[in-house]
Amino acid sequence: MKQFAFFLAAAGCFSAAGAETALAQYAKAPAPTEVAFTSTYVPRAGFFAGVGAGFSSVNFSQQNIYAQGVSTIFQNGLQVASGQAGGPTAATLPSQTGFSPTVQAGYYQHFAGSDWLWGAKFSYSSFGMTSTDQNVLVPQVGSFVSATPANFTGNVVVRSFQNTLNHQLSFIPFVGRSFERSFFYIGAGPSLTQTRTRLNGVIGFADLNGVHSNITGTPSNFSSTQWALGGAATVGMTYFIDRSWFVDLSYSYAMTENRTQNWSGTFASASQGYTDVGIISGNYSGRTITQSFQVSLNRAF
Repeated sequence: MKQFAFFLAAAGCFSAAGAETALAQYAKAPAPTEVAFTSTYVPRAGFFAGVGAGFSSVNFSQQNIYAQGVSTIFQNGLQVASGQAGGPTAATLPSQTGFSPTVQAGYYQHFAGSDWLWGAKFSYSSFGMTSTDQNVLVPQVGSFVSATPANFTGNVVVRSFQNTLNHQLSFIPFVGRSFERSFFYIGAGPSLTQTRTRLNGVIGFADLNGVHSNITGTPSNFSSTQWALGGAATVGMTYFIDRSWFVDLSYSYAMTENRTQNWSGTFASASQGYTDVGIISGNYSGRTITQSFQVSLNRAF
């Protein structure tokens, strides 16, 4: 019995010693580390640049034209009357579609130990798409001062009103998630869009005493180029051919501010012994909306 008790005590000592040894070894072992992101094809971070093309739809929305005329009427060199008239109208410009070349450059980087990433890209697209509204009538209401003052109506005829989308720049911060040889991303940021507006063949008419008269004489042309701020959003995906080259597929939606531009010119006309001298002027306003599906070949650095 004493031998058995001695055996149990010895076993307990050895077990305690073994447990202490195991605990000491566990305490000395290095703590497990977080598994870092690894991919055969997608680098953890890098700059990139690429070229490609897109199929785009352009919508010139909320197009409005305001026109007015101010004139002084002379007979035999003496002023006999003066008048003014003005009014607005809305123009309808059909949507346009077409292909547009594009270039882009940017940077992306994975969050530490994660498949998620952040980045930003700068894009430029050249469109050259024009939309036209023919024979736009801008109604006029006004009055003239003379020996027999009166109110009158009329219209300014714009033979063709055109808007052209030339260039678009965008800067898009984005977030995304990567996989074995690709990553998906979504982002939004500011855009800058250049358009050119033309009013061709502008003539001002007035209905005076039942007679429809050409007040401004020879047709005039007006044009201007303007840059408009806006915003853009995009969603896309990449496919890495190898660690240096990848294809980028994306869809983007961009909208500009509603921007107003002024126009003005002088005129002179003569009819039935009267000379009419004055200024025809006004403004036009609207915004541009673009939607683009783009594909580009890019090199990562």
